[in-house]
Amino acid sequence: MMGAMVNSVLPVESLIVVDLQSAFVSGEGAVPAAERLVERTTDLIARARKDGALIVHLQNDGADGAEDEPHTPGWELHHPIEAGPAEVVIRKPKDDGFDGTSLGVLLADAGVRALAVCGVMSEMCVQATARTALARGYRVVLPHDAHATQDIPAAPGISEGIPAATVSRVAEWALGSGAEVIAHAADVTFTAPPARPVDPTRD
Repeated sequence: MMGAMVNSVLPVESLIVVDLQSAFVSGEGAVPAAERLVERTTDLIARARKDGALIVHLQNDGADGAEDEPHTPGWELHHPIEAGPAEVVIRKPKDDGFDGTSLGVLLADAGVRALAVCGVMSEMCVQATARTALARGYRVVLPHDAHATQDIPAAPGISEGIPAATVSRVAEWALGSGAEVIAHAADVTFTAPPARPVDPTRD
């Protein structure tokens, strides 16, 4: 069944936090569900740290003039980072967190087999990263209340405006039956990966 919701899941060994950057969760450009998103991701990160899961913060490098242009205030990660072998930041040039980055090597070296994905934007970077993870054989858990996006404005002759919540649900549905979509981030559980993470900046 496409986009099936599940009631409970087995523990995951990694949390992928996608583009939780200031431009997307604060100020005028924040997603409509920013407050809820920050609360849910704060909880996920805290519990992943406690249980020894590998935490990967993806940080998008936007184009010149974009709200997430590198080294501008909007580009900065919203959540404080406890940098170390079990919590890393990986900058990415494209929507897919695996494309042109060390994410795949990091997960493989850590022995990760199952991961949870949260962040923004639901139909872009979150979906693209989750889709590649599924294609690579990972179990992927997507908590419904821990990813978000913007409203889609009306397009004359095409459609009325589409609320962000609807866009997020369609993004989940489009991942197909492989993704484990759960209603609440609080139901995600974590465990440590079997192998110690290595330096993700190496070739």
